[in-house]
Amino acid sequence: MRLTSVAQMALPGGSMRSYAVAVAPERGAQLPVSFDQGRHVVRGARAGSWMAVAVRLPGPVADERLEAAWLAVVARHSTLRTVFSPAPDGSGGVGVRLHEVVVAPGRWVEHEVPGGRDPRDVLREVLDAACSPYEAPSYRLVVVTPDGAAPDGAAPDHRPAVVIASDHAHVDMWSLMVLVRDLVTCLDDLAAGRGPGADLPPAHAFAEHTALLETMPPTPALVRRRWTEILRDSGDIMPTFPLPLGDLSTPYPEVVVVRDVLDTGQVARLEVWGRAHRVRLLAMAAAVMTRVTMTQSGEPLRIVFPVHSRFDPQWHGAVGWFITNSVLECTDDDPINCATSVAEAIELGSHPLAPVMAPYGGMPERPGMFALSWLDKRRMPVSVAAELELQYVSAVIRTDGVMVWFVVNETGLHLRCRYPDTPQAHASVGGWL
Repeated sequence: MRLTSVAQMALPGGSMRSYAVAVAPERGAQLPVSFDQGRHVVRGARAGSWMAVAVRLPGPVADERLEAAWLAVVARHSTLRTVFSPAPDGSGGVGVRLHEVVVAPGRWVEHEVPGGRDPRDVLREVLDAACSPYEAPSYRLVVVTPDGAAPDGAAPDHRPAVVIASDHAHVDMWSLMVLVRDLVTCLDDLAAGRGPGADLPPAHAFAEHTALLETMPPTPALVRRRWTEILRDSGDIMPTFPLPLGDLSTPYPEVVVVRDVLDTGQVARLEVWGRAHRVRLLAMAAAVMTRVTMTQSGEPLRIVFPVHSRFDPQWHGAVGWFITNSVLECTDDDPINCATSVAEAIELGSHPLAPVMAPYGGMPERPGMFALSWLDKRRMPVSVAAELELQYVSAVIRTDGVMVWFVVNETGLHLRCRYPDTPQAHASVGGWL
């Protein structure tokens, strides 16, 4: 597993083609739009709003079989049969609508990769154009068939690379894992003469989850009060990086740092200590980040902390944006206290954000936002074989914030960080990392 970007991912040279389903122009039933989907989509068409996953299949697969498997996956997940459109919000502004659509078999498109050109650049162009919020569909299946070239003495690697990419409004990182699992399962079924995905568990619709959140009881007063305190301590905005980042009046090209932090043995030794003190790896990582943040800035660790809302097992195999923002605030570097702070952050993110953020006119953000994402792949109920060489792939964008991702898997603890390419950010974020 690699945590990477489209500019740094491993991608073989060869022929590239993509598959897009056909979407009927008629719009079906209108569906509820989640708070986070609305925030994302209302910003409109833009490059780099997508996220992707890449794998290497065990061997060549005919286009017809790959298409049949992918259509079975699309049929399983209703969010892949919906499209967004802009609409008046009733107050003179622009809002967002989501509608069901009818999806049919589409077509393969060849993408020329001129000699000497990096195939990752071509892939980026394809996904930037296709996987934008208002595209129909706003996702693509891309296949790279290796050209057979290999270093001297090495056997050629003919395994095709498959990239599944979607505008973020329809997926999160967990969802990408589900899509890979389902695609591989459907391919195996077709090879064995079985119906594709017949034995997979039912996949519930993300729109059902959104509707369920809208019926939840009012947010407890204690949670609202804590949100108010945290935002007040950040200047009535979501937390920002506590060290200089330079002039962020306009976004800058991104800097992406990818690191292997701990190997499997190091993670295991750290977790032995954690079990003895009843704290998990995340709390120990938060303790280290708190100590560094306080040492360098004199401020506690206060960071936007996405948490998932797959609160019931029925959502474990579903595809959608099951992520909402919370805030992790650690005021000292004791791992046990940080564990308490993590639990509080999860609780803050367990209630619908729309009513909490209404007094601020939506989520209050400004340039410099500081965010942390944590995914322990070992704890996920959905898995993908290591032989597929899975890569989580982010887009290349211009940015005005600092985003840190941690992924824990069978090979250890891995980090990816994105920050603006300014001299001040190089010094501040580089030193913090």
